Amino acid sequence: MRILYAPCFFLGFIGTAVWLIALGADILWLLPLLGVAILLSFTCEALYPYKPAWSEAGGEGGRDGLHALVNETLNITSIAAIPLFAGWLPAGGPWPSHWPLLWQLLLALPLADLGITLVHYASHRSALLWRLHAVHHSVTRLYGFNGLMKHPLHQLAEALGGVLPLLLLGLPQDVAALLAFSISVQLLLQHSNVDMRIGGLRHLFAWAPVHRLHHLKYGRLGDVNFALFFPLWDRLLGTALHLPSYGLADDDMGIGDRPDYPQAYLAQLREPFRPATPAQPPAPLPRGLRQALDQRV
Repeated sequence: MRILYAPCFFLGFIGTAVWLIALGADILWLLPLLGVAILLSFTCEALYPYKPAWSEAGGEGGRDGLHALVNETLNITSIAAIPLFAGWLPAGGPWPSHWPLLWQLLLALPLADLGITLVHYASHRSALLWRLHAVHHSVTRLYGFNGLMKHPLHQLAEALGGVLPLLLLGLPQDVAALLAFSISVQLLLQHSNVDMRIGGLRHLFAWAPVHRLHHLKYGRLGDVNFALFFPLWDRLLGTALHLPSYGLADDDMGIGDRPDYPQAYLAQLREPFRPATPAQPPAPLPRGLRQALDQRV
């Protein structure tokens, strides 16, 4: 189960989505399919948790549900609006619409991933973008559903970087819907609290064992493993990190110098626009983590 979970979840749900749309199903059928993915994610986290402490809800379920509802609604609305804006987009773009649906998705995934990864990278370098992105990093435990927890404006920034260029190339509506669905599935896997064992697949896919290090709360140490789908981009950026000798502690996640970050939904939406709060002293680096970093060097 621990070995098969990630590849079966990823290929099973995305493969089913492609099969449905290829059969002529309406793209709205992807919504209940995503609901099944979320339910399965919750179930497997309860049965096979990576960190049992991360399975203990701290009252954030409703907040994360609102984040997911708002952000997925925005995704649906933007996809539905593609035909309305068709007249504004270049006619006869170079997108290979004659390809089979699966091949179009396989082309869209790495191209969108590159744009999203670069926006993500910039969000840790730009103070303005970080204020929006900090909402996502404020979580102190990782579980699949909070992968969908983002400030709507930061989600818009990622969409502009990753999806808008594809739309300008002529990306069809059904492929855009499959791309959005694939991103949601990947976010569930990236932030999953399932004790998955991915072995060498960590070189190919940025699933939870790769991405958890990105949420470390110790200053700039979390400025690693930015990629959404493919770790290749982190190797090219020089931001890939793998620490097999370090076992994450229950309290390693979050923003170390902002333990007081707002936890309520509306407060998180307002926080990027409030006057900057003085940063507290950074969280001290645990000895075991320091040793793991020294061994890596």
